[in-house]
Amino acid sequence: MDVIELLKSAFLGLVEGITEWLPISSTGHMILVDEFIHLNVSQEFWNMFQVVIQLGAILAVCVLFFHQLNPFSPSKGRDGRRATWKLWGKIVLACIPAAAIGIPLDDFMEEHLYSAPVVAMALIVYGIAFIIIERWRATRLEARVAAEGMVPGSRPAGAHFARSAAAAEPTPDGDFGAITTIDELSWKVALGIGVFQVLSLVPGTSRSGSTIIGGLLLGTTRSVAAEFTFFLAIPVMFGASALKLVKYVVLDGGTFGTNEIAIMAVGCLVAFVVSMVAIKWLMGFVRRHTFTAFGVYRIILGVAVLAFFFVIAPALGITTSLS
Repeated sequence: MDVIELLKSAFLGLVEGITEWLPISSTGHMILVDEFIHLNVSQEFWNMFQVVIQLGAILAVCVLFFHQLNPFSPSKGRDGRRATWKLWGKIVLACIPAAAIGIPLDDFMEEHLYSAPVVAMALIVYGIAFIIIERWRATRLEARVAAEGMVPGSRPAGAHFARSAAAAEPTPDGDFGAITTIDELSWKVALGIGVFQVLSLVPGTSRSGSTIIGGLLLGTTRSVAAEFTFFLAIPVMFGASALKLVKYVVLDGGTFGTNEIAIMAVGCLVAFVVSMVAIKWLMGFVRRHTFTAFGVYRIILGVAVLAFFFVIAPALGITTSLS
């Protein structure tokens, strides 16, 4: 067992655990990291590893939200169990659009869309989208504050405003929206967010980024958009991982030796631990701040991807994996 390879896997797990949940594209980061840190494995194993390592990240969601997602919890009454099953129904419904399009086109997208220009442009375009959407939300909130005759920083007096502003401080950074809890998320809105998730099939878009943007545009608070994004990841990531494992073993004839098993185990474990921290941090962050900072970061990363692949690498004579 190669210790260096395990350290590489641990670092990749660190990158996955952070970037999977923040709307900054785990794919974009993994592409950059792969140019500097190469696992000594086959290309088929690497393609599978990039997806299956997400299992560690998704287990963090299962642990952190176990009670909320468990319809068999003995502490839940009849209404609570019914609400949990309804939540799972909305999760499954929201996953249908991406599954219907993504599964048939998986090979095509892997062959044609995994390129530096596509990833960079997706990073930049959706970074700009985050900034525009947050400015639009800030304008709406300021208009509501003015309409209610309130002083910024005070609490809304009317029940209607409290509902629309998520009982948050009525400031441009307040977490507001017509849908303030997961229970208020309708089937129609859940499906709408699922449609936005289709956008994440393009590398660099970010699955969490596309669904969060969808949630914000459809009227959820930032915290509800982020939470529902976490829940959507469960069937999506398990499904994607199962698909990649089947392709690796059945179609590519791949095998799992001691080294491969150890690399997978270390990567998934680190991704799990880091995801626990990242998810808790993000849920606290979005209640007090906008997604503008992530938008700016995405733009910077997109420019960095373009600069590395088309300026720095050619100038230094570096052979890259993407063109």
